[in-house]
Amino acid sequence: MDKQKTFVADIDRTKYDFFNVDIDNFTVNEGLTPEIIKEISKVKDEPKWMLEHRLKSLETYNNLSMPNWGPSLHELDMSKIVTYVKPNTRLNHSWNDVPKDIKQTFERLGIPQAERESLAGVGAQYDSEVVYHSIKADLLEQGVVYLDMETALKSYENIVHDHFMKLVPASDHKFAALHGAVWSGGSFVYVPEGVDVKIPLQSYFRLNSPGAGQFEHTLIIVEKGAKLHFIEGCSAPKYDVINLHAGLVELYVRENAHLRYSTIENWSKNMLNLNTKRCIVEKNGSIEWVSGTFGSHITMLYPMSILKGENARSEFTGISFAAKGQILDSGTKVIHAAPNTSSTISSRSISKDGGEAIYRSAVVITPEAKGSKSAVSCESLMMDNKSRADTLPVMDIRNDEVDIGHEARIGRVSDEVIFYLMSRGLSEEEAKAMVVRGFVEPVTKELPLEYAVEMNNLISIELEGAIG
Repeated sequence: MDKQKTFVADIDRTKYDFFNVDIDNFTVNEGLTPEIIKEISKVKDEPKWMLEHRLKSLETYNNLSMPNWGPSLHELDMSKIVTYVKPNTRLNHSWNDVPKDIKQTFERLGIPQAERESLAGVGAQYDSEVVYHSIKADLLEQGVVYLDMETALKSYENIVHDHFMKLVPASDHKFAALHGAVWSGGSFVYVPEGVDVKIPLQSYFRLNSPGAGQFEHTLIIVEKGAKLHFIEGCSAPKYDVINLHAGLVELYVRENAHLRYSTIENWSKNMLNLNTKRCIVEKNGSIEWVSGTFGSHITMLYPMSILKGENARSEFTGISFAAKGQILDSGTKVIHAAPNTSSTISSRSISKDGGEAIYRSAVVITPEAKGSKSAVSCESLMMDNKSRADTLPVMDIRNDEVDIGHEARIGRVSDEVIFYLMSRGLSEEEAKAMVVRGFVEPVTKELPLEYAVEMNNLISIELEGAIG
């Protein structure tokens, strides 16, 4: 069999690669200077402490080195990145009030329809600002707060001050510091004690401007005994210049609370996606991460769970699809910092046409975490002999009273399996599609219905060529 003849088509990005001609209300100059930071803060009319935080973060950014352990980021030149682009609209609470071109963007992405059919609230960010936000009245009556971060900073300043970049300080790494300096937009969610938000909330982030960065900040607090499912979606059109995404997510899950955080990241192939996500879980609480990473030129993303309280739990389910020109370096980190905590990690990656899929994880069991359990499973599927898959797990176990398991599998699509399925009447295309869909099924079933459909569309494979 000639493996060279089998071709797996790229993800069809027609739905995402349209763009609007920029009609900006305001934009800062390219680069990263104290003057630009002050300008952003002034436009936002922020409290003094936030400006001080931004300037301190910029100082930290300038003193930190670029990461030297992952994919090369030599293509990033911050002197050519526009860090703040304000769209030509205010924050709206009705889709009818959103400017026509921006509204049509989100309609093509299916956001208004999803809100009508299956969501309890929606936030939509376009470039650097949230342009639409809503939440159902019954959640407001229960005390649930769902706002854009700028509004939260003014309406709930004390809560934001006490939590903002406390889980991920600017000193954590260079791009956390960058985020602290130029952050804009994002979502704030507060779920009061005992409230079960039965229908998901969703925020969608769309970067339209070429050569720009998006730096949204998401802060979610789920109080004692409360429950929430939060969905995050991201996309951008393809340009011939580098775009940058360095968002930051901080999640607080209190005692006996539960949070599911689902993400589909479908950035364009000129995007450097350097996102940071972290959650701290208290006694008997749980966090579920469901992560789909498809777009971007380079991704470095490793959601972290800190299991702070006894019996705290973390589950991570992730999939990535790396095609030509893509290096998707993703995974997760779990710190077991209390007795009888547990974590489950299930990761799947597909690489094709020279794409690189890298799984990177760390499980840390502290001396205090006696009786803890962790199970890690990562599988990689290469669609041809030009692609690459790497598995880089770290287990840091600091006491003996634990139950730890790890398994990893890397392989190519089996010619024998394809031949067998074809002998039963399937075409080569149908056979390959069956193998791939079976491979990703454990992740697909964890996604909300509309996102499962989207993911299946994203990885729908069209095959050309024949065996023999």
